[in-house]
Amino acid sequence: MAVHPDPALHRLLGTLCSLRPRLFPLLPFLLWTLLSCDLRGAAQGPGEWTPWGSWSRCSSSCGRGVSVRRRHCVRLPGEELCWGDSHEYRVCQLPDCPPGTTPFRDLQCSLYNGHPVLDTQKTYQWVPFHGAPNVCDLNCLAEGHAFYHSFGRVLDGTPCTPGTQGLCVAGRCLSAGCDGILGSGTLEDRCGLCGGANDSCLFVQRVFRDAGAFAGYWNVTLIPEGARHIRVAQRSHNHLALVTRGGHYVLNGDGVLSPPGTYEAAGTRVVYTRSAGPEETLQATGPTSQELLLQVLLREPNPGVHFEFWLPRERYGPFQAQVQALGWPLRQPQPREVEPQPAETPVVPEAIPARVASLPPDPCGPCPDSRGRAHRLLHYCGSDFVFQARVLGRHRQAQETRYEVRVLLIYKSRTPLRTREYVWAPGHCPCPPLAPHREYLLAARRLVSPDGTQDRLLLPHAGYARLWSPAEDSRVRLAARRCPV
Repeated sequence: MAVHPDPALHRLLGTLCSLRPRLFPLLPFLLWTLLSCDLRGAAQGPGEWTPWGSWSRCSSSCGRGVSVRRRHCVRLPGEELCWGDSHEYRVCQLPDCPPGTTPFRDLQCSLYNGHPVLDTQKTYQWVPFHGAPNVCDLNCLAEGHAFYHSFGRVLDGTPCTPGTQGLCVAGRCLSAGCDGILGSGTLEDRCGLCGGANDSCLFVQRVFRDAGAFAGYWNVTLIPEGARHIRVAQRSHNHLALVTRGGHYVLNGDGVLSPPGTYEAAGTRVVYTRSAGPEETLQATGPTSQELLLQVLLREPNPGVHFEFWLPRERYGPFQAQVQALGWPLRQPQPREVEPQPAETPVVPEAIPARVASLPPDPCGPCPDSRGRAHRLLHYCGSDFVFQARVLGRHRQAQETRYEVRVLLIYKSRTPLRTREYVWAPGHCPCPPLAPHREYLLAARRLVSPDGTQDRLLLPHAGYARLWSPAEDSRVRLAARRCPV
């Protein structure tokens, strides 16, 4: 049977073929458009972004500035706007400005020197004013006068305030994530991996309980090279001591107590505190560039020295073997908030998986089962917002839990959503619970207080929250078509 193509489509294809030499670079995009659009004119869903363009030149000629890249939304008649941002900004770092260079904000204020402002013929000399509410407005003080004037927004890349890391972009003060992107909120995990989930390292946590047969220095543990987020604490009249690989005491050596403060050791800063409690702590961010030896100077029976650090997986085996070779007793790691018990036969410890060790046992009971197509349809159709989000943090309060999320994809929105939002859930033990650093598909309602002072996104109890996946994406798009009008 012969197939007769639509005459309009035939004419369109003929036109494209006649323009083939000039349109060759666009042919893949045009082919995708023809295959994905509905020839009957019923386009649905959002448009599609073009690939990101290249990064622009740095906004500054020295020091810190910003660079921007753009993309464009391509959509057919009837399609919604694309989801996401059309601009992305990152920090660019150039060599430091030479001494005496005029700061960027001062330079912008000085551009108005000698020019009439405020609808008068008077002219003034302008310097930055830092007491105004919006730090990303060009607020300039008239020298010798008690007033300032706002000349609009500062240029992109202007520091928000002197001595801080925030930069102004499009009138907003933004800080860079560890990926260098302003406003991304991406953080390093405990392993030092940008945007990671603490799964490339192991959490070592133990209690040294040896009472000691005599007063003096006792070895507690080796802190291996590459250790991060080190913390040591003890409560007694004993004292912690730290020794470098070369045998040099960093603090509390030779029976002489060091003052509390910050010390340099193994490529990191060690913060030593001592209170009249008595309590001592050592803390260091790391990573250590070489191993350190932790000791305790015993003056009375040892109630326990608690220590913990994060270690790359590949370094745990050598660390374990080295400690065993030194003949020190190794015991099972003690979880936080558990009183140490008297040691029995020494046992070689096992590494604690990062996600298990970093959280205490969950006191919350199980949540009600809320699976199924009917539950999904009920919450999708009855919600004000449905979106994909990555959980950045969680803060538990007495009567509610607040999640900080980054909105990645919006399926339904009765009012505009920002890239960063707070989602509130009732109770100290919300159902369903959301885990930090995971991506979910959420259905939320808008909750406005009677006096209008609070406008929140609420995740109802036993509401809709699923780990995002392509399959979950397909299910929620299908639910959108079945909501009653």
